[in-house]
Amino acid sequence: MAHQGASRLVDELATTLLGAPLPLSVRCWDGSESVVDGAPTLVVRNRRALRRLVHAPGELGLARAYVSGDLDVEGDLYAALSFPDDLPSRPALRLDRRTLVHLAGPLLRLGVLGPPPAPPPEEARLRGLHHSLRRDRSAISHHYDVGNDFYRLLLGPSLVYSCAYFPGPGATLEEAQEAKLDLVCRKLGLEPGMRLLDVGCGWGSLALHAAARYDVSVVGVTISAAQAELARRRIADAGLADRVEIRLQDYREVADGPFDAIASVGMAEHVGHAQLPAYASRLHALLAPGGRLLNHAIARGPAAGPDRPDPGSFLSRYVFPDGELQPLATHVGVLEEAGLEVVDVESLRRHYALTCRAWVRNLEEHWEEAVRASSPGRARVWRLYLAGSALAFERHRVGVNQVLAVRPGGEDRLPLRRPEWSRSG
Repeated sequence: MAHQGASRLVDELATTLLGAPLPLSVRCWDGSESVVDGAPTLVVRNRRALRRLVHAPGELGLARAYVSGDLDVEGDLYAALSFPDDLPSRPALRLDRRTLVHLAGPLLRLGVLGPPPAPPPEEARLRGLHHSLRRDRSAISHHYDVGNDFYRLLLGPSLVYSCAYFPGPGATLEEAQEAKLDLVCRKLGLEPGMRLLDVGCGWGSLALHAAARYDVSVVGVTISAAQAELARRRIADAGLADRVEIRLQDYREVADGPFDAIASVGMAEHVGHAQLPAYASRLHALLAPGGRLLNHAIARGPAAGPDRPDPGSFLSRYVFPDGELQPLATHVGVLEEAGLEVVDVESLRRHYALTCRAWVRNLEEHWEEAVRASSPGRARVWRLYLAGSALAFERHRVGVNQVLAVRPGGEDRLPLRRPEWSRSG
């Protein structure tokens, strides 16, 4: 085993960042390597990978190196992402000045020191007031307007970009996504002639399902131009243009209520903690008395208090700029404070872990096509993000919940006993 040159420096840096030896094999651009039997291999392709880490110590530097292709992983990506959980304490991933001074000699000898490399073009740089209409449109465009062809490969024919609902361990992703769409419609109690508002309607899959299967009229709103364009085409192709309207519109701009039911699936994460009360109040105002709201959102644990996104995190810079996750109690609280009655809560955490793993398989099976449909960096962002998300759901770091609420007044159509939502019909 060779263990000199760049690989030795990588191990020293890793030990400093992690507080423990790196439990991965390492192979560097100069041919040096260190081997850990049975472990995935961290491939450091050039000096620029380490230079990124020197100038942005921690998660941001690692993210830039991976997205740019300067850093790679060979072998089981899930295992490579899992090892920090097995360390005595979760590392802070920070290099202090004293450590950098100590390593200055090796860094100089290997030609690592130099000006900071430009960030990959996939990195978001938003401007303006947080969660203003203009900035939110930019944030949503960064995530969703990356190419409908890319999302077709990633999500499959359903084009549903939220947690699926697996009827059993052998169910396909498509079966599970159809089951989730039907679950939402049943919880909302949709009946022919009703009017449904789909907030954050994506590529129109829920609107299509509700109109075709439940004979309702649907208004779907999104602030992604790419989503709106494809959703309208899908609806026209299905012959449902007379029952489904897709608008390029923020939910705050909807003014033609009331609606008999409102679905918000995978959208509340974009709202921001400070805006959640206004979000809940707006949906309450748009809902008819007796109408139902289903709020489906990812949630994090309550221990750390309100989320304040780290501007230097991988998720903030590359995946969901300005996205904020809140505890389940926060979602329930703001709905109740807005005057809604919460009548049912269901956790889908295990289902989202399965969903993310299925999306990673889709991406890996269509890798070259996905790269052509977006960019190498964008495909790497999504592979890292979804694999990490699968582990986060599996290890209880985050969850996802469907909260069903009713606006008091009007006809009370809820059954006296809790229905078995998982059963159709």
